[in-house]
Amino acid sequence: MTAEERRNLQAFSDYVKKILDPTYILSYMNPWLGEDEMQYIQAEKNNKGPMEAASLFLKYLLQHQEEGWFRGFLDALSNAGYSGLYEAIANWNFQKIEKLEEYRALLKRLQPAFKDRINPTCILPEMSDCIISQEYEEIMQICFNKGMMAGAEKMAECLLRSDKENWPKTLKLALENENNSFSELWMVEEDAKDVEAEDLEEDDMGTSSVHIVYQEGPQWENLSQNSCTPAEVSRTKLCSQLKPRNYQLELALPAMKGKNTIICAPTGCGKTFVSLLICEHHLKTFPQGQKGKVVFFANHVPVYEQQKSVFSEYFERLGYSVAGIAGATVENVPVKHIVENNDIIVLTPQILVNNLKDGTIPSLSVFTLMIFDECHNTCKQHPYNKIMFYYLDQKLGGSSDPLPQVIGMTASVGVGDAKNTDEAVDYICKLCASLDASVIATVKENLEELQEIVYTPQKISRRVESRTTNGFKCIISQLMRETESLAKGVFEELENLSQIQNREFGTQKYEQWIVEVHKACRTFQLPDKDEESRICKALYLYTSHLRKYNDALIISEHAQMKDALDYLNNFFNDVRAAGFDETEQDLTRRFEGKVQELEKVSMDPSNENPKLKDLYLILQEEYHVNPETKTILFVKTRALVDAIKKWIEENSKLSFLKPGILTGRGKTSQTTGMTLPAQKCVLDAFRSNGDHNILIATSVADEGIDIAQCNLVILYEYVGNVIKMIQTRGRGRAKGSKCLLLTSNADVIEKENINMYKEKMMNESILRLQTCDEAKFKQKLLCIQIGEKFIRDSQQNFKPKLDKQNKKLLCGKCKALACYTSDIRMLKDSHYTVVGETFKKCFVTRPHPRPKSCGDFDKIGKIFCARQDCSHDWGIRAKVNAFEIPLIKIQSFVVEDTVTGKQMCPSKWKDFNFEKIPFNPEELSE
Repeated sequence: MTAEERRNLQAFSDYVKKILDPTYILSYMNPWLGEDEMQYIQAEKNNKGPMEAASLFLKYLLQHQEEGWFRGFLDALSNAGYSGLYEAIANWNFQKIEKLEEYRALLKRLQPAFKDRINPTCILPEMSDCIISQEYEEIMQICFNKGMMAGAEKMAECLLRSDKENWPKTLKLALENENNSFSELWMVEEDAKDVEAEDLEEDDMGTSSVHIVYQEGPQWENLSQNSCTPAEVSRTKLCSQLKPRNYQLELALPAMKGKNTIICAPTGCGKTFVSLLICEHHLKTFPQGQKGKVVFFANHVPVYEQQKSVFSEYFERLGYSVAGIAGATVENVPVKHIVENNDIIVLTPQILVNNLKDGTIPSLSVFTLMIFDECHNTCKQHPYNKIMFYYLDQKLGGSSDPLPQVIGMTASVGVGDAKNTDEAVDYICKLCASLDASVIATVKENLEELQEIVYTPQKISRRVESRTTNGFKCIISQLMRETESLAKGVFEELENLSQIQNREFGTQKYEQWIVEVHKACRTFQLPDKDEESRICKALYLYTSHLRKYNDALIISEHAQMKDALDYLNNFFNDVRAAGFDETEQDLTRRFEGKVQELEKVSMDPSNENPKLKDLYLILQEEYHVNPETKTILFVKTRALVDAIKKWIEENSKLSFLKPGILTGRGKTSQTTGMTLPAQKCVLDAFRSNGDHNILIATSVADEGIDIAQCNLVILYEYVGNVIKMIQTRGRGRAKGSKCLLLTSNADVIEKENINMYKEKMMNESILRLQTCDEAKFKQKLLCIQIGEKFIRDSQQNFKPKLDKQNKKLLCGKCKALACYTSDIRMLKDSHYTVVGETFKKCFVTRPHPRPKSCGDFDKIGKIFCARQDCSHDWGIRAKVNAFEIPLIKIQSFVVEDTVTGKQMCPSKWKDFNFEKIPFNPEELSE
């Protein structure tokens, strides 16, 4: 090593310390480090962490005078996988590593959300090139031994040390592929428009885990001191009959003084009426000749409809004009005209985001008051936060234009992943900074009055036992072993397609193994393309069947075995109705050979699920004590909703129950969701004491349903974060109501206990902030806002290089050539079609099962791969103006580089950075 190289290594040592975990390369450094030195380095890591260990490692290294140690150090870095650090030191150029610093800073800031939202086992396979192989194994081990949150914490530590220049982008792609909500916060490129071609196949938001909120609504029982129902209150007397309670005036007071305020009060206390009071006071206090303009944001269409009705009924009699715009109607509504010509506008927030982005609404200065319902959503890339980005950019940019007053309303501000009150205070401060709110209003002086109106249900956790023997699982497990064996017969290296080891049937871990293998199949390549297609298609089929078997085991764990068998029967009926090639015929015969045995096991009374026995006893007891009991039963999935409903209906001893179901509107792999009218119908029937006295629901119902008389909430293997807990518990509003957690998993109970602790921590943190000096608090919020704006601006300046090289799109299932990127055309920035006669021969069209109009075009058909033994879903056929054209969804394809042959699987068009050519109708005419 030359003297200059030694000086350079000393000069750049800070980079090395930030990245290198020396314990990963010690085995390669035996010729230059003694046993004692290596033990000291290992001990330094154990006691103080990898950065201190790296500092000690460099100290020992730089003391050496022997020849060859520097070359040995570089070789050790290369062998251990530190390719980025190797390149930087070999060339003494750390620019690529320096560029990662802004992403490290972002990840550090977002670390609590990362730990709370990331399941490492889901995204690690796609991140394997971004971390050291030893780190990969350590993260997986921590996940399985200590849980996902501990694993996510370890993963974040590893990414903060990663020297791979592509890790921020790779993380973004991995998150998008898993539809992880953290992806909205992890911005590494300018967002594309929200709606893409694949979204057209889903009536709403993807999965049932996305909340469709039936928020408090007018809450006539708790709205004010009056107890009138809407029918009893005539429109001409509404304004004079509603009289606020003292605690409602207390909540409204800071906002009435003109302060930006977060109002945090329990579900059911009448926050809607508080917003009416604030709005009325705001509009009436403007001097003569001036007018206020209020915008109320409702997070979802059902809430929008409720609140628009409430605001119209209240304010139109006072002479104010009220209008509303929601996502479903925005195409036909002149937004600018509506905003300019009304005093109060009720909106779903994405509409304002879109109109601010395209300049239709020049700035937020057109409003004098903004009210955010369920304001705890003001984070990451939620539309609420995007609106506030415009607000804060205007505030921090030195604009002289006036800013509107900001009011947020929520039942719980949450604490994120805070472990103590200090961290909880920081989390709440970030929410306040996002909303520019210097006041958090809670009920303190009129607490007794509030407690008389809003009842907090008793919270009980009950642990039950699972089955001691499971014949159903034994049979299905044998079928799964046979299917795995068949897959290995097609491809001996099956086990090498995933790094997940020691998987167990009927678990989330096995599901993740299937996902990894499935993804690996899509980009698997061989010189013989026909053989590649045959293997990929076979592995695709085998993994799809394994996934269904795994799903069935999970269903049988929480419901009846026969429900799981029905699930499999339905799947195989669909298989028979589709292409049904030789592989599928063989798999179907194997299943059919076990059906009789499965039916026998499923019908055996001794195999009844102990969890259902406990659920039966609870329902019997509660409805015996109070026959008027109204219950909401929360479960994780739609499959369980159907299974529990079926179990109730088939149990003669539960004939007193009249179950209804409430699920999301999004489409899953098996079913389409409930339509909005169907959801409303179920809720109306539940409220009216008519058709339903128990509602079985997914998380779609855990925020804001206005059911004042619900007195029993059952969480069936269902738990979430502290906000979800408070909202769910808030469903039980009747006096004497209970909230019961039923689970066989001790970890679930522990998580719920942690949530209860976090709720207490949240309340203590709010109290601490309320006693802060307001001027100092505002200064703290300003510092947070400046820091967040810096990160935001840095992200916006990052734009990936456009790839202009022509690429192939291959069918994601059979690998048949579909088209080239040069033939793809973009419509309205978010939809993609293919021109040319060649592509028409590659797909077949079938009638769409649910044809409908989607704004400026109509869905009329579905398109599938033309190969008879494939029939993979490629997208839709749509009528756009006078043309009928295919609209393809990118997740149905594999993209192949025409030069290198390298393949990739983008999950969204915005992740595929190719040259996008605008659609020209003349190309079709030609």
